[in-house]
Amino acid sequence: MPSPMSTPLSCSLCIVVPVLNEAQGIEALLQSLAPLRQRGARVVVVDGGSQDDTRALAQAHADAVIEGPCGRALQMNAGAALGWGEVLLFLHADTTLPERADVHLLQALSRGHVWGRFDVRIAGRPWMLAVVARLMNWRSRWTGIATGDQAIFVRRDVFAQVGGFALQPLMEDIDLSQRLRAVGPAACLRQRVVTSGRRWEQRGVWRTILLMWRLRWRYWRGESAHTLARDYR
Repeated sequence: MPSPMSTPLSCSLCIVVPVLNEAQGIEALLQSLAPLRQRGARVVVVDGGSQDDTRALAQAHADAVIEGPCGRALQMNAGAALGWGEVLLFLHADTTLPERADVHLLQALSRGHVWGRFDVRIAGRPWMLAVVARLMNWRSRWTGIATGDQAIFVRRDVFAQVGGFALQPLMEDIDLSQRLRAVGPAACLRQRVVTSGRRWEQRGVWRTILLMWRLRWRYWRGESAHTLARDYR
């Protein structure tokens, strides 16, 4: 188990963005990362086989656009495998970072944390989405488990030590959090990422809440992530 070494604010950051058919929003997302790139962060977009213009649109706004095997965990591992950055930040394509996110996360690492996540706000019309976000943030602090929507960040050496993302189609964020939690507690930053509420709006807020809680319960009981992924779809 590594000691919680101090991480200087000048250490390099690599932002890994897994995508699949995200042409509608990928340019806006990557443009929002321009200030971080100006401060030295590098952005890697990992495409899982898009059938739209995602890759072409991303080219002008990222340091690398690569193809990886389809599956978020596989794509994020592929981006990390480029070897860029002492710190990795995994960012979903429908999530935007808070202002000066790089500064906030590096400060948390300099205080001795080796990984962490941000609080989350869910963008959308249903009022219940604000409640869902508050519960996600509270649950994460209580359990020490982060979700991918909260933009997980981790020191590269620690990510390698725990073996990266497990090769599973669902709950890869929970699985990684459990292994990282064994190394050290998460830095739970109060600054908020903003994630799209589209999946809640498409499926229905209450239906999605019940579905996710049911899937999580089954996962905790030991059911295969592959079985749960079929039910999720």
